[in-house]
Amino acid sequence: MNIILFDAESRDHLLPFTFTRPVAEIRVGILTIREKWERALSGTFSWKTEDYLSAKYPIQQSSESLVINAAVCPNADLLKAIQNIKPGQQLVANETVLAQKVSGDFEKWLDLEKVEYEGQYTIIDRPWKIFSQNGAELEYDFEQITKGRVSQTLSKTNTVIGDRIFVEEGVEAECAVFNTTTGPIYLAKNSSVLEGTVIRGGLALGENSQLKLAAKIYGPTTIGPHCKVGGEVNNSVIFGYSNKGHDGFLGNSVLGEWCNIGADTNNSNLKNNYDEVKIWSYPQGRFAKTGLQFCGLMMGDHSKCGINTMFNTGTVVGVSANIYGGGFPRNYIPSFSWGGSGGFMDYNIDKALATAQRVVQRRGISLDEKDKAILQHIFENTAASR
Repeated sequence: MNIILFDAESRDHLLPFTFTRPVAEIRVGILTIREKWERALSGTFSWKTEDYLSAKYPIQQSSESLVINAAVCPNADLLKAIQNIKPGQQLVANETVLAQKVSGDFEKWLDLEKVEYEGQYTIIDRPWKIFSQNGAELEYDFEQITKGRVSQTLSKTNTVIGDRIFVEEGVEAECAVFNTTTGPIYLAKNSSVLEGTVIRGGLALGENSQLKLAAKIYGPTTIGPHCKVGGEVNNSVIFGYSNKGHDGFLGNSVLGEWCNIGADTNNSNLKNNYDEVKIWSYPQGRFAKTGLQFCGLMMGDHSKCGINTMFNTGTVVGVSANIYGGGFPRNYIPSFSWGGSGGFMDYNIDKALATAQRVVQRRGISLDEKDKAILQHIFENTAASR
């Protein structure tokens, strides 16, 4: 089966994370949305996304394709409904297209017969839903990944409360506390938990990631692959390849890839007046309500902050921003901005690319021409916001 994960109208609402990736590559729970569908359905997967991303994430056309809204996460009822739709039909819920079976090119998908879906489903159509839906998705992924499998054992120096823990091969952990009574804990291959760490599940710790000495983790939290995390973290999602290696608080927040959080950086996740948090909406060009009382930092790929940075409630940071200095920077920082509370200037694109190259090389990865072209496009197309 040819399966296409398409970016619907929610794509623009999911900026800054979808500046650098299709919606399907967002991580929520243990897996990315694409990885969830790959476990749920057999077929060849590709993406329908923005033109400037398509060189890295190309679409694969076929005489017949199953096309799925990339912001939607699978569940048993939805899978059954999708498998029952026929060619020329479109599965919808409250006018939201969930999936469709089509013939020919994407551009020719018109006048499909609508089939109403009345079951439950999860859609990640706003940035804050990445952390607010993380607990439910972590539970779902944990069941799918561990079903019928036997966990590796942890060293007896650890304390495990409850039994909802799954340990993959190569995990190292000593003198840590794992409380699974509030959510499952999943430790991916070659991850490590250093001494003195206390984890209150749920938690997904990605492959080759590390929790540093005496880290304090409140679930539901997801740390993707190749990350180093220390200090205090609460109900947050880190996509992968990012570091928060030191003390400081990160709560109700989302970090993309290749981010670095300086020592003793903190974010506020609750306003002093306990009011609803608003965050920057890229489509609306203004701050919009979230419906949440707790909402922290949204930071796009390749962005970094210096030591002792203080982020206000509901701060949104774009791609490849560099933040430093005392005081609170403003709570919307455009992509490729350089500065802090005293003001910002443009981050020179050549210097930004050189830094990105050095950062990824430390993980044995090359910043190829496709990646450079994506960053160049973002730099040029966000100039008006700086």
